[in-house]
Amino acid sequence: MPIQRLNPSQRWSDATVFHGIAHFVEVPEDTSADMAGQARQIFQQAEQTLAALGSDHSKLLSATIYITDSSQVDAFNQCWDAWLPAGCAPSRACIKVELLDPAMLVEIAFVAACSGDS
Repeated sequence: MPIQRLNPSQRWSDATVFHGIAHFVEVPEDTSADMAGQARQIFQQAEQTLAALGSDHSKLLSATIYITDSSQVDAFNQCWDAWLPAGCAPSRACIKVELLDPAMLVEIAFVAACSGDS
């Protein structure tokens, strides 16, 4: 089965799909926003990517959350909890990191089940 790539470029693809499992990363476009604003941007972008893959956020399998300031975890979690449908939480890791863009507060790598029709 071939690997499908959504909007591939030289350096990355918006998503890769193999055997109905999609992998993609979202970062906030407006890094002037606070944690809640950056998180909501990422979730909105993730919804668009998932829709392009024939999926939605209820089909998330895992998320790796890269956060720059552990004091912001509560603000992030409030947005996360509001975004996910009840009973659909994926496995999750939350890691404190230094991101390459110092204005970026959060970045998320997602894995989701999808139709694979990108």
